[in-house]
Amino acid sequence: MLSFARDPKARTKRFGSHLALAVALVSGGAFGTLALEAPAHAQKDEEKQAKADYSKGFIEVYQPLGKRLEAQEDPAALKAEIPALLAAAQTPDDKLVAGQAIYTIGARSEDTALQRQGVEMMLESGKVSGADQGRMAFAAGQLAYQAEDWTAARTRFEQAVAGGFETANAQGLIAETYFSEGNHAAGLDFLMQAITAQEQAGQPVEENWIQRGFAIAYNNQLPEQATAFSRLYVTHYPSSDVWGDAIAVQRSFYNYDDQALLDLMRLAERTDSLRSERDYVDYIAAADPRRLPAEVGRIVDAGLAANMLKQGDVLVTEAKSTAQAQAASARADLVELESDARASGANALLAAAAGDMYLNFEEPAKAEEMYQLALTRPDVDTARVLTRLGIAQIDQGKSAEAKATFDKIEGTRAPIADLWALYATKQTAGAAPAAPAAPAPAQ
Repeated sequence: MLSFARDPKARTKRFGSHLALAVALVSGGAFGTLALEAPAHAQKDEEKQAKADYSKGFIEVYQPLGKRLEAQEDPAALKAEIPALLAAAQTPDDKLVAGQAIYTIGARSEDTALQRQGVEMMLESGKVSGADQGRMAFAAGQLAYQAEDWTAARTRFEQAVAGGFETANAQGLIAETYFSEGNHAAGLDFLMQAITAQEQAGQPVEENWIQRGFAIAYNNQLPEQATAFSRLYVTHYPSSDVWGDAIAVQRSFYNYDDQALLDLMRLAERTDSLRSERDYVDYIAAADPRRLPAEVGRIVDAGLAANMLKQGDVLVTEAKSTAQAQAASARADLVELESDARASGANALLAAAAGDMYLNFEEPAKAEEMYQLALTRPDVDTARVLTRLGIAQIDQGKSAEAKATFDKIEGTRAPIADLWALYATKQTAGAAPAAPAAPAPAQ
């Protein structure tokens, strides 16, 4: 299970969970009750609009109802007048005013079905002004959303966006209609397209869009989409918590071997996102105190300092003891290991092993030399050595070179390399989380 650093419920909250009722959108002053006397006396703009066209039968039905609406009569009693009003509404102007009346009755009686009927009737009349169409479409979408009519809600929200009404997060609600239908892939695709459009326009990306997409992808076991949204989150809102979530997604969905997991946990250390006992234990197991004693010693000490590991725990005690016992001999053998790795006819594995040992002892410049040497040999594990070459470059402050190195990595390690490349980019921009201070090496 992915262990979100913050409340996971906050991550999965629907976009529509705190929306105001549609009445706030519709009754903003532009759609009040109209008093009708005769067609010749209907509303008009003397310069730009033609006279409103009300049918005689509609006026006869509406006049007494309009007076009762103005008198604030009991809306339950007024509901009985709706069938006659609908039957009398013939012209577009009739339907606009009938829709207003029905909406008003629905709002006063807190009948959302009537509110929706009224808003839909106003929209379908074709008489809603261009300036109000987006607002009205959003109101209709919201009422359809509340009724769990996802297709209709989506259609109206799309019309609202097309009409320029985006202040109420209509695009987020469009994605939510897909999620509510169980069509998670379509909703995630829509969110990704909306985020890409914001990026291309140079606009700030909505954090809640990324949060929601990330949670939906993870909870519905969609690893590619979860990875994509985690990268977006790291790109736009980097923090140790976000880095931790991105790394946790990789650990949850991908079955990495110990060597790949080691490089993923090294990223967790550098982004200050080792946040549980499991993180430290997995790091220690992947590094192995017999192979990388100095690195394991540092991680054990860091885990103890962070109260994530317990003094006296068998695993901790054994790891620390083994690291201390192996560190001195590993250091003494390092010069000979490098010499053997540089010898004519030596294979890539030996050069990579020398690089690993220098990285273990926090000598990234020497590690870089050994990894570069390994890459010149035919039997090299290219993805693994490139990953560690990039890490050695990062540790020297060569972030631009490191990104170029990580960008070359293909295959099963590519998702890990992508996260390292993002880290390198953040360091180049001066925005990467600071790596935790390293405790003294194990003795």
